[in-house]
Amino acid sequence: MCRSIACIVPPDLLQKLAADATAEEKRKLLATLRQDRAMRQERKLAAMSLRPSAAVAGKGTGKPKRAIYDQGNVASDAPAKLVRKEGASASKDPAVNEAYDGFGATFDFFYKLFGWDSIDGAGLPLTGLVHYGAEYDNAFWNGRSMVFGDGDGKLFLRFTKSIDVIAHELTHGVTEHTLGLNYSGQSGALNESVSDVFGSMVKQYAKKQTAAAADWLIGNDIVGPELAPALRNMKAPGTANKYDDQPADMNGYVKTRSDNGGVHTNSGIPNRAFALTSLAIGGNSWEGAGRIWWATLRDPVVKPTATFKQFANSTVKQAGLLFGPTSAQSIAVKTAWQTVKVL
Repeated sequence: MCRSIACIVPPDLLQKLAADATAEEKRKLLATLRQDRAMRQERKLAAMSLRPSAAVAGKGTGKPKRAIYDQGNVASDAPAKLVRKEGASASKDPAVNEAYDGFGATFDFFYKLFGWDSIDGAGLPLTGLVHYGAEYDNAFWNGRSMVFGDGDGKLFLRFTKSIDVIAHELTHGVTEHTLGLNYSGQSGALNESVSDVFGSMVKQYAKKQTAAAADWLIGNDIVGPELAPALRNMKAPGTANKYDDQPADMNGYVKTRSDNGGVHTNSGIPNRAFALTSLAIGGNSWEGAGRIWWATLRDPVVKPTATFKQFANSTVKQAGLLFGPTSAQSIAVKTAWQTVKVL
């Protein structure tokens, strides 16, 4: 099984930015790439199976257990100084409060809508590390903690500012404890897409937005003018910024060795399928498409090596089980996957 740290900003984008950057910006971007590479290697050496039995679900308390640590701009993912724990009053540090509140919003979404208690379904404590590294241009889930850089202040702002980024990274943990999608090739792109899907839904849920009212952007709160308006656009892949090369359908599928087989790039295809499904069904995304995608995450037939087609077939099956095979929801799902040329 291929495991890696799951960063919100892909290495390919950091490399493109470095090629166009000033000397100072390039220094910071290359430092981020080096840190990411070291963390990925460490994670691979510590790789283990992360597909536990669903029997653990429901054993939690239904209440979050959050702990936020200040790393003091040191590039270590071992928790340093505890600065806010569950139930404590707000900090004077906005990054601490943003991480704490983002964890709470994500916890509430999964628990209230799907009965899933924290990352593992059994009340796993939520650990956040803020102020990681010096002007570190990324955020990642390392299998134990959610880690946030402060950004360089120009290309990227502090990564705690974006609720969809926080939910995206925590969802990587949920995926590890459900389907356990391998972080490579099509299964890796599905892994990234699932995080974008639920990250976007958490933002929509927190803002009380319908699918039609949502912007479907990922990371719009953490990018500077060079990358505006966002890192990714789920509704229109390839249009989020001038470096965005995500394909909108299988005709543009990218075969590459970089970024674990283009997991961030090719995630645009299933991302668009979800957005199209949500918009076709209408109303709140979590009530239609969200229920279908969640049921697919719980489908024992879907394997960690799932292809786009296998995942799509499960969503069609789950839509039929939830809403009926001839329902508007089932038609919307199948049509969306046909539009992106997976089915």
